[in-house]
Amino acid sequence: MDQFRILTAGTLDAGSVFQRPRQNLPEQVTLDSPAMDVMTDLTRVTAESVSANVPADDAEEKMIASGVRLLFVTNQVNQVIGIVTSKDLSGERILSLINDSKTARKDLIVRDIMTPQHLIEVLEIGDVSTARVGDIVATLKRMGRQHALVVDRDQVGRQTIRGLLSTSQISQQLGIPIDTTEVAGNFANLTRAG
Repeated sequence: MDQFRILTAGTLDAGSVFQRPRQNLPEQVTLDSPAMDVMTDLTRVTAESVSANVPADDAEEKMIASGVRLLFVTNQVNQVIGIVTSKDLSGERILSLINDSKTARKDLIVRDIMTPQHLIEVLEIGDVSTARVGDIVATLKRMGRQHALVVDRDQVGRQTIRGLLSTSQISQQLGIPIDTTEVAGNFANLTRAG
């Protein structure tokens, strides 16, 4: 063992944090830029998740601490059973739930407010990899969504969530606001009228 040197060990400083993987997206894009320039790639960035039984307020604190606006809701075997967004936790949806259920906010759990897996719309990585940023903006507006999950498929066709598209991320990179609520409002009005 004489050929190996002993490294000097120390103790961990108070307040130390751990390194998280980071994806470096371009600071600025145009509507003609490749869509991959605005996608959070989960092969490069660790996704944040939460259990369905966690209090909604704790999920919101986790988002703030992690600097994210969406958490994957997972079961005991890490399968995605839903998503919860910062808008879900601070918008009309949670206020309606509180009023309709007569439940105090502090008593709500993620399961009460999340979008369940079967209602989550996804885009295919093959389509996104050949799309432009403008295509993604038009798609999100048409969907009336602020987020879209991007899926890849394994050899037998099972989906794996590969990435995330977010209007807040795209807006930041484009330098302009993106409003997806106008179309969503129109669709909501159509369904009420029909």
